[in-house]
This record gives sequence, C-alpha cells and structure tokens, in this order.
Amino acid sequence: MAKPEKLARWMRQQVVAAGARGLLVGLSGGVDSAVVARLAQLATPGGALGVVLPCEGEPDDEHDATIVANHFSLATVRIELAPAYEILGAELQSALQAVSAPMRATGSADPLQGRVPLANTKPRLRMTALYFLANSLNYLVAGTGNRTGLTIGYFTKYGDGGVDLLPLGGLVRSQVCAIARDLGVPAPIIDRPPGAGLWPGQRDEQEMGFTYDELERYLEEGPQSVSPALAMKIERLTRLSEHKRRLPPMPEPEEM
Repeated sequence: MAKPEKLARWMRQQVVAAGARGLLVGLSGGVDSAVVARLAQLATPGGALGVVLPCEGEPDDEHDATIVANHFSLATVRIELAPAYEILGAELQSALQAVSAPMRATGSADPLQGRVPLANTKPRLRMTALYFLANSLNYLVAGTGNRTGLTIGYFTKYGDGGVDLLPLGGLVRSQVCAIARDLGVPAPIIDRPPGAGLWPGQRDEQEMGFTYDELERYLEEGPQSVSPALAMKIERLTRLSEHKRRLPPMPEPEEM
C-alpha cells in the first residue's frame, strides 16, 4: 500500500530536481485533487498553492474545493474562466462552420461525442491558467490523474493531462481513497461521485459506460475478472488512447 509520506518525499524530489520553488494543484472538489493538494503541502511546506478554476461548472465543484482548502489551510487563488470560455467557444464554433461540410462529417450521431470537442477546451483553459501561475512563480504543476483513468485515456490531452508530475499515476481509485482517509480528507469529498466537470451533471462512470470498480477489477485481477464484452471495451479504450500517454511520434532517421 502506498504511503502518503513516501509520495510526498517523491514529490519533493521532483521539485528539487527541477529547481522549482513549490507545487500548485487545480482544485476540482474531487478526492484526487484533495489528496494531491495535501501531499503538495507535505512535500513543500509553505510552497503549495491550490487553484480554483470555475468554468460554467456546477456550484458544488467550487464549494467542495473551498471545503478542502479550508480544511487543510491551503493557500488558494481563484480564476474565473467562464468569460474566456464563452468567447473562445463562439469563435471555435464559427470557425468550424466555415470548414467545408465533407471535412466536418464525423459519421457519428452520438450527441455526447458531439459536445466533447468544445467541452475539452475547459481543461485546456485550466491547463493554460495553471502554467501561467507555475511559470510566474517557478512552481511545478502537480497532476491529479490516477492509474484507473490514465489506463483508458480518461483525461484530456494537453488539458488535465498537461502536467509536470503525476503522484497518483500508479494508484487505482480505491488506493487513492484509502490515502485520502489517512490524510484526513473530509468524508463528503471522498464519497463524492467522480466527474470531470466537462458539463453540468457529467459523471465519469456514466460517460465511460462501466464503473470504476469494474475497471479496477480488470486492472488488478485481469481480463477474466470481468465479462468478455467489458474486457474488450477496456482494451479498445486503452489501445486507442495510447497516443495520450506518449510523446508525439517522430520519424526515425531511415524514414526521413
């Protein structure tokens, strides 16, 4: 079982190796960001900053982020992204309509997939804001992704996936929750249904089409622990999202 003090020590080593002064974390109100924020405090006492980034999300997100910050006496700043999101969204939609119809055809009638491209600008705006602060303060951006979501690519490329370190990257969700309890994260934050805040009412498990428990069972016990159909779906998502977990490909010398 991973231990908070070991994770905090590892995070401190990353800060020292980078010649940075501290760590900042985007506070979403969820358990992952709460754990990373508390670990950042332990890793860099006096050098941890929580950033609250509302962007047309649910009021509970900011409310729960504030609970975490107050509970741990974490220094925070707030950046309202909704106005920038609205302006950018209008420009993006206008540009898309200017593209020829054959180029815009996706072959998908799924309304959920249709809203994802615009919704993904939210985590990318958050990444931009986090790196403005990180560059200005000489801090590192601590990501909040865990192994469960990272495996199937359940994160936005260059959005919440655009970070300097992933302290929870080797832990499945139940392990993160166990560490949260060890760290004293408030129970309502631990028990909160996971959501990425892409649109009001969005929930991870509803979008994925299976539960975190099922995904974790697959990761911990193998494909035989879930139905064949679910195993195939998880493996397909893992395969299709491989590009998210790697640096952009470059041609080998003999291919140029």
